[in-house]
Amino acid sequence: MPRFFLTTAIDYANGDPHLGHALEKIGADVIARYRRLCGDDVHLLIGMDEHGQKVQQTAAKEGVAPQAFTDSIAERFRAMWAKLDISYDQFLRTTKAHHKAGVQALIRAIAERNPDDFYERSYTGMYCVGCEAFKQDADIVDGKCALHPTRTLEEVEERNWFFRLSKYQGFLQDLLASNPSFIEPQSRRNEILGLLAQGLEDISASRARLDWAVPFPLPLSTGETQGTYVWFDALPNYLTATGYPDAGYEARWPADLHIIGKDITRFHVVIWPAMLHAAGLPLPRQVWAHGFVSLGGERFSKSAGVKLDLGEAIDRFGADAFRYVLLREVPFDGDGNFSWERFEERYTADLANAYGNLASRAMAMVEKYCDGVVPAAARPEAEQEDDADLAAYHAAMHGENGWLLHEGLAAVYRMAQRANEYTAATTPWAVAKDPSRKAELDQILASLIRRVAKQTVLYAPFMPNKAQQVWAQLGGPGNVADQRATTLDSLDPSGWKVSKGDILFPRPTSEKPA
Repeated sequence: MPRFFLTTAIDYANGDPHLGHALEKIGADVIARYRRLCGDDVHLLIGMDEHGQKVQQTAAKEGVAPQAFTDSIAERFRAMWAKLDISYDQFLRTTKAHHKAGVQALIRAIAERNPDDFYERSYTGMYCVGCEAFKQDADIVDGKCALHPTRTLEEVEERNWFFRLSKYQGFLQDLLASNPSFIEPQSRRNEILGLLAQGLEDISASRARLDWAVPFPLPLSTGETQGTYVWFDALPNYLTATGYPDAGYEARWPADLHIIGKDITRFHVVIWPAMLHAAGLPLPRQVWAHGFVSLGGERFSKSAGVKLDLGEAIDRFGADAFRYVLLREVPFDGDGNFSWERFEERYTADLANAYGNLASRAMAMVEKYCDGVVPAAARPEAEQEDDADLAAYHAAMHGENGWLLHEGLAAVYRMAQRANEYTAATTPWAVAKDPSRKAELDQILASLIRRVAKQTVLYAPFMPNKAQQVWAQLGGPGNVADQRATTLDSLDPSGWKVSKGDILFPRPTSEKPA
């Protein structure tokens, strides 16, 4: 059974989950569920990034210890991912003992293999607590961080351990030249190539006066022990989750896919590969950087007050509809916008009118004209038009051409539209009036149920609960998640006992959320 290990960025523990977090987790979950439908042995890793100055400051403002603060945040994230049916296999927290030991082991491995890669240096720079990173002049706009314009940059002067990142510039350029798909989509790769062309600077690997951190395992020449810079703590989570440095971690490492936001590509495509290479460890096979989702054209930002209550948004139409519409509206290779107007339009057109109406009508007619038992009949020629969209779905979902989940959904929507057009063109309700046309009626209804069943399997990674509900109503065997997306050509629903239930996707009311 092919192994597939994918990860998301671990979420920073200084606030509640928002729509940007949800986009990433839902996208990763869809990929994980699709690969399971393909028969892969999937392991989906998510988690929490719990150290750093920002967490320490936020906890202090709330008058609680950092560990108690992060415990509370972690539970809120877990609850949200449960609400969204994120089928993760592992939830890693960077405050756990094994992760801390793994981070220190990785740093020691770098130091032992390349003794000159860590060196002491005094440094003065402008530090953004929001990014947990020193900012270059190009990243500063009007004296503020471009990504956190409401935060005041702090001028920091201290003596730290530095990682000789500049040494790995040639290695990274060769990596992207020989393996262009290491970072996708191409727009993100071009950004990294531009960054490398400017030349890399060495980066701080430790921080002074930072208590809420993994202790950096190498003391300074003065004997001072510092805290590990938060990114040197966070990035190794993908490796420590496999059990590193304990025996057997190689069974899962390297990761097949890191799914991250486009704002942290530098850390994952420059710093992380350099760290791994310095330690003599294999690199992840691919990094996929999705874009941002905005609200009314403004990027979500807790500090800037641009936010949406994620729980309320999910409750509006249910988790499955929320998952569907978000990934249908926001391209997974670029930026997108969230609005309730577009949400309701997409929900009504795709789910209520197309797929939901198709499934309900097909089952209702089988109940009325065939006593609820799907007839056996040959596949009509018109159904063959779905083959191209089935291929397009797999091409969009399998990763060979990128992780274009929105294109996968578009392909299934076209299949639903075509089935509705087929229903209108063949008028089974009229055919049913003529007993001599029973074979024709059987072929129409068998085709409709077969189409709905195929669409249900294809929609299952996006809408796991609704798909299972439809599958059960169709009388499909077992669970929809146990089907194989690669064998849909041979799907035969004849003899299934359908039982049409409640409306699958009730049309929205005229009420608008606040």
